[in-house]
Amino acid sequence: MSDAFFAPATAGLQGSVTAPADKSISHRAALFGAMSSGTARIVNYLHAQDTTSTLDAIRVLGARVRLEGDDVVVEGVGLRGAGDGAMIDVGNAGTLMRLLPGWLAAQEGSTFQLDGDASIRRRPVDRIAQPLRRMGGVIEATDGRYPPFLVRGRALRAISYVLPVASAQVKSCVLIAGMCADATTTVTEPAPSRDHTERMLAGAGVRIARDGLDVSLQPVDSLHAQHIVVPGDLSSAAFMIAAAVLVAGSRVTVRDVGVNWTRTGFLRILERMGAAVQGELEAVPGTGAAVASAEPICDLAVAAGPLRGTAVAAEEVPLAIDELPLVALLGCFAEGETVVRGAQELRVKESDRIAGVVDGLRGLGAEIEATDDGFVVSGAGCRGLRGGTIDAAGDHRMAMLGAVAGLASHEGVQVVGIDAAAVSYPGFQQDLARLRGRA
Repeated sequence: MSDAFFAPATAGLQGSVTAPADKSISHRAALFGAMSSGTARIVNYLHAQDTTSTLDAIRVLGARVRLEGDDVVVEGVGLRGAGDGAMIDVGNAGTLMRLLPGWLAAQEGSTFQLDGDASIRRRPVDRIAQPLRRMGGVIEATDGRYPPFLVRGRALRAISYVLPVASAQVKSCVLIAGMCADATTTVTEPAPSRDHTERMLAGAGVRIARDGLDVSLQPVDSLHAQHIVVPGDLSSAAFMIAAAVLVAGSRVTVRDVGVNWTRTGFLRILERMGAAVQGELEAVPGTGAAVASAEPICDLAVAAGPLRGTAVAAEEVPLAIDELPLVALLGCFAEGETVVRGAQELRVKESDRIAGVVDGLRGLGAEIEATDDGFVVSGAGCRGLRGGTIDAAGDHRMAMLGAVAGLASHEGVQVVGIDAAAVSYPGFQQDLARLRGRA
């Protein structure tokens, strides 16, 4: 574990960066490549710790994987061809842990064991186990809800499932299992969440439809192999965007970033707080619109400006879940109060991000209080944060949050465990240094 000190920025950030490839889309592209009948090519795959775990997992299950530069080529084993008796190490990849069982539960007569690192062993799987059991799958988890756990494949039956909490990962798990079920499977969300799975399934030939908050699909015998271009990850780009907003005099462009409407909630919150963000964002589709298969991409231009506090409601949370720690940081520099509600999902991420954000920012001088489902920040406007030390505790987003806080603070921030950033953004420190003119 390494530490790094991030000194206050003495001048505005300038220049452009290309965000790393999207982690959520990379995971899904590799998994669907393994499930397909044929050879899939994934252009601009994210080569980071979490997504490498996914490639290792599909190799164990029988898929052939080869690397060609930044591209990944996957020869699939088919929708029902995953290898029996596999021991799968998901590492720190929560997306892999929650999506993969949807496929494995449909491998009749086969048994699989999933495990991961110390952080993964604290992350519950009961929210995927419950619908999979209703479909006929067998999930045997430690203490009833934690890894390591076994998945025993069975013939699956279709269900209509109402998600208790909006979650793209749980939704995706049920839809993946539904491809191998005996009839139409429907998932009802309390609010829209990321739709990368739906887009990819539509592109692979699955009959899938959205009607309001209902997503339904028909079972299939096989998936078409696809040529997928992975856009830049907005969740990673958000840290550069926040830095540009917080450091006076900044003008930064983030190139080739994905602007799928289910991922741009953070940008809408930013604009409400007074930040200047320019780019051609995807419009929210109308009721009954067909499921899109392509991922929209554009350049985003960002400039610093005065901020005002805002309230983030529960229905906004799924579309900005990974960026909410940055909303807390921005709130420290805004005039007035910033409140986030309905974000209890943050407590079951790589760490308890509500506790981590509140404790971490309070240690830097913030006036912030935790609630059961979010936090309240009393903004200090231009007075901002004093600075100090923040422990990433193995959480990649907490590591990057501390770095951005350091640039905007009065005294700088020492980030303990900055190497955690490599989980999703291997070039984070280099990109930040280049924008500061220190590369």
